[in-house]
Amino acid sequence: MKSPDQPFSVVILAGDRELHDPVAQAAGVSCKALVPVSGRAMVLRVLDALHDARQVGPRILCGPTKAHIEQNTELDELVNSGKVQWVAPQATPSSSTFSVLQSLPDDVPVLVTTADHALLSAAMIDHFCAVARNSGCDVLAGVARYDLIADAFPGTSRTVTRLKDGGYCGCNLFAFLTPRARLAAEFWRKVEKERKKPLRIVKVMGWMTVLRYLTGQLTLSHALAKLSRRMNLKVGSVEMPFPEAAIDVDKVDDWLLVESILAKRYQTPP
Repeated sequence: MKSPDQPFSVVILAGDRELHDPVAQAAGVSCKALVPVSGRAMVLRVLDALHDARQVGPRILCGPTKAHIEQNTELDELVNSGKVQWVAPQATPSSSTFSVLQSLPDDVPVLVTTADHALLSAAMIDHFCAVARNSGCDVLAGVARYDLIADAFPGTSRTVTRLKDGGYCGCNLFAFLTPRARLAAEFWRKVEKERKKPLRIVKVMGWMTVLRYLTGQLTLSHALAKLSRRMNLKVGSVEMPFPEAAIDVDKVDDWLLVESILAKRYQTPP
């Protein structure tokens, strides 16, 4: 990194994983990034949060297609004005990330998030970036304890990796801090299809790690150490104290949950 205070460049992954996204269909829009949440497209909410964050600099929007962007006047103006840089999405999120990372200088810290992170806030971004910056790691991922999420949003269904020291959920926040961190994007491409299957993810770290996982003996620190050795990088995590950080809009139920959270947040007191 050029400077310990250098702003993060941000990659916002906004391409659809499938041709006919069920959330977009339910909302009656052409792509998931444009799904309205409390009346505002999700991708604009993410861009708003990034604009307000102190740790962030250039914003690079990877997807959706130009045709989709033109359907939202505000988003189209942000891209055409150069306030937000747009690049075409690749076939998968990991391929998109890998492609954008190759276009950026090696010494620029990079934050990667997603356009469906509708509850993302500047406070979450600054917390994640500040901890990541001081971690000494090459690459980090944001995680939140499942108990924190379940307490805040009882009954919500999340993908949970259950370890000896608790259950953890991903937060769609990733930091690539060093030139070597670019290698992590290539590794991500290999395991992306298994992102909703914790056991298969653990399997890439070896059968002894799988055994520890199955017997409830695998801790987060041990898993990160094994992953670091597997990738020949220093891999870390940032535990997020915000339960909303783990709520992205993967399915229609998530969309309804996010709508209900914001409805309560914006409710005018009597």
